Amino acid sequence: MSYAVKEIFLTLQGEGAHAGRAAVFCRFSGCNLWSGREQDRAGATCKFCDTDFVGTDGTLGGRYATSDDLADAVASQWAGERRYRYVVLTGGEPLLQVDAELIDALRARGFAIGLETNGTIELPDGVDWVCVSPKAGAELRVRRGDELKLVYPQAGAMPPAFADLAFERFSLQPMDGPDVAANTERAVNYCMRHPQWRLSVQTHKTLGIR
Repeated sequence: MSYAVKEIFLTLQGEGAHAGRAAVFCRFSGCNLWSGREQDRAGATCKFCDTDFVGTDGTLGGRYATSDDLADAVASQWAGERRYRYVVLTGGEPLLQVDAELIDALRARGFAIGLETNGTIELPDGVDWVCVSPKAGAELRVRRGDELKLVYPQAGAMPPAFADLAFERFSLQPMDGPDVAANTERAVNYCMRHPQWRLSVQTHKTLGIR
């Protein structure tokens, strides 16, 4: 299959369990919970997304004809030693496009693979770190993994609904936007009272990096 990619870039992971880790982000175009267009936001399942995943006009964005082509583009961005290679497949919703061929191609180039998904599509094999971010109103099909990262608060998707799932780490991330200060205070208080959950903050926004 071919792959529609918004952008590929080297950065530091900004949030969750791997915050601060060097990673190549491969952001796929498209999502199954929102078109990405503002005129459709009010009717979307996910109304709070702050990511631009529309089109293929970002850094190294485009349509890649083969998994090898895309894996080569990812590898071209890595700046460090080969043994630390790490790629984050994200979106949008990457599982609309990620397949076994791409995973094999990335592994052949020495990459450990992280995946950020809304959890509505079954996982392929071969992913090293699975981070699921549930969205209210969407059926959660991926109910186990390495990290569950819940944007908080979401009416209809509050922490107790996910606390018994089979994840190694539970991260609570304040919802960005005009109420981010209040949401952060609520998340801090929740994590102190429910230590199963760890606070996740979007450090890349504070640092001014992608």
